[in-house]
Amino acid sequence: MTFTALTKDQRNLLARAVTKARTEAEAGAGAALVALAVDHHEPFKHMDESARKLRNSLRAHGRQLGDALDTKRGTQEIVRLAHEVAFEHWHRMLFARFLAENDLLIHSDAGVAVSIDDCVDLAREQGKSPWELAASFAQSSLPAIFRKDDPALMVTLPAEHRTTIEKLVTDLPPEIFTGSDALGWVYQFWQAEKKDEVNAAGNKIGADELPSVTQLFTEDYMVDFLLDNTLGAWHAGKVLAANPKLAQSAESEDALRSAVSLPGCPWKYLRFIKDQDGTWKPAAGTFDGWPKTAKELKCLDPCMGSGHFVVAMFERMVALRLSEEHCTELEAVERVIGDNMFGLEIDPRCTQIAAFNLALAAWRRVGHCKLPAMNLACSGLAPNTREADWVAIAGSDSKLRNGMERLYRLFKDAPVLGSLINPRAGEGDLLVAAFHELQPLLEKALAQETKDDTAHEMAVTARGLAKAAEILAGQFTLVATNVPYLGRGKQDDTLMDYCERVHPLSKADLATCFVERCSDFSALGGSTALVTPQNWLFLGQYRKFRESLLTSVGWRMVVRLGARAFETITGEVVNVALLVQTKFKPSAVDVFLGLDVSEKANASAKQISMINDSVVLVNQLSQLKNPDARIIQREGGNDLQLLSERAVAYQGLVTGDRNSYIFQFWEIPKITAEWETFADAYSGEGSILGRENIIFWEKSRGRLYKMAAENRDRLHDMHESGNLCWEKKGV
Repeated sequence: MTFTALTKDQRNLLARAVTKARTEAEAGAGAALVALAVDHHEPFKHMDESARKLRNSLRAHGRQLGDALDTKRGTQEIVRLAHEVAFEHWHRMLFARFLAENDLLIHSDAGVAVSIDDCVDLAREQGKSPWELAASFAQSSLPAIFRKDDPALMVTLPAEHRTTIEKLVTDLPPEIFTGSDALGWVYQFWQAEKKDEVNAAGNKIGADELPSVTQLFTEDYMVDFLLDNTLGAWHAGKVLAANPKLAQSAESEDALRSAVSLPGCPWKYLRFIKDQDGTWKPAAGTFDGWPKTAKELKCLDPCMGSGHFVVAMFERMVALRLSEEHCTELEAVERVIGDNMFGLEIDPRCTQIAAFNLALAAWRRVGHCKLPAMNLACSGLAPNTREADWVAIAGSDSKLRNGMERLYRLFKDAPVLGSLINPRAGEGDLLVAAFHELQPLLEKALAQETKDDTAHEMAVTARGLAKAAEILAGQFTLVATNVPYLGRGKQDDTLMDYCERVHPLSKADLATCFVERCSDFSALGGSTALVTPQNWLFLGQYRKFRESLLTSVGWRMVVRLGARAFETITGEVVNVALLVQTKFKPSAVDVFLGLDVSEKANASAKQISMINDSVVLVNQLSQLKNPDARIIQREGGNDLQLLSERAVAYQGLVTGDRNSYIFQFWEIPKITAEWETFADAYSGEGSILGRENIIFWEKSRGRLYKMAAENRDRLHDMHESGNLCWEKKGV
């Protein structure tokens, strides 16, 4: 079966279906929870024992999600719980369709693959909905994703809502479910309206808003370029070392790619460059600090979203292990999932999609089978209860109590910090072992019969936190991700304070904090491969951060993609770069690959240039000689003349208080001599644009002048600097 990316029309179909499904599922979930009196202070009198038991479980689950209980009235919020129920029901159904269209939907009793048509026939015999039956088969196949005792999945949505979402998933064409990137778009579309609402509101971004605002689908070519020039470069280095003649005789980069390719792994974007003696080598280096065999590599995506990087790394690691170990494909798949692949994600729902994405990638290769436990975890869960109650579920077991205390301290702000949490900053290697030992103790606690729904839900959360903590405290060979973007001014107080305290040099943006955190994840000699905003590579406020990185880690690659790098984002909204760094102390001779495709018109043109354009090798430490240590893809130094030696750029008129002095001309009923016309910036095309404004100038001798004079040291020559260029030649 061939798997290709979705077309624009297919993406639009999926987007409309998912958006409608969220609205319908959340309405149905809310109605179902109200009917079960989950928000009410007591059960309804007509409710039987099973309904009352489900209500109690749902309330306990809701509190773990963060819904508040009013202890005086007995009422409880159901906002987060309703979102959870809606998501679980829709995605269980959607995953069933994915499995069915890939011949992977397995009958839970017969153990054979069934189609949706088969489910229609079986459901008719059993008096069930076909989609209810298909969803139950999906749940049985994916116990790590849909837990058996999840109360959210025990809720029955009202028939009118259930029928609507069943039709939405039925009407999607089969081709969508074999698209190589379909799962990646699913959650982006689920969050689309929420993201628009949050951005329009302009409020600070906290735990509830963060997952929707920072979700951004990473283009395939970005992922492929980063991984081909890390994992691929490491592999190519070993091939060339074993066959020196190839490094000397190869005629082109294409010939080298062909020579080092593996079945199903062509290293399409792997770049090579010639040494002065004419010998070819990988342009980003050979990553000699990495382990020597694929089985020793540990790969992490700490912001994995729906699993795009995780699946891409999985495919490459399977190819590498097949090549090195001469094992069966099934053995390679199991070994890679169990030993090589790790992932973290702040959003528990996205974590589910990533796990399904990895399972689907594995099953597409080897057919349906039981897979090893995945090393994927949610780093955004919080205890959401009092510490005393949290620790109490450990009973008298001192080791378990100590572990629960550690988890509580680490994860109390997890919904807004996520993978920024760094257990090693406090207790290092000892903590890794402690979290590993904690997991079987929690499994034992969960296995015990209990009538306390709250304690059970807390134990489920603790099990997830212990897994996340172990990964958070780990050290990895390759850390690859698209970092989340969020400026400091938009962050809530918890996130802002944490970044200022823990990441003082990179605090200006969440993205740069994650550049630093990813380096912390790297073992000595390990590497980071990141999609990041490119502004921190040259803006003045990041100077100290750049200087720190230039002197503390080895830079392997900087590729400027610029604007229009994302197919679905037009204009100048997002300007990105690809960055690879390795954890070692740089020397005077260390260089990095430089490539700039920012001027290319769109994503397709950038992809072609990234394969074919010439790359340069730039001395790393020479970048410190550039003004503000800006990253420039040429060597800096005293022999290069700066633009400031030839020209001066003056700032235009600045009021220091725009809202008090600048208006649009129709806002002032009578324009007197104190007002002047004011040419402003504009967008679009037209001869009169930018001519709407007037300024209360008072012939340059009024309040504006006095304010500047009184604050000369602080405001400098804010409304006069432009005068210095009058009557001079300029561009």
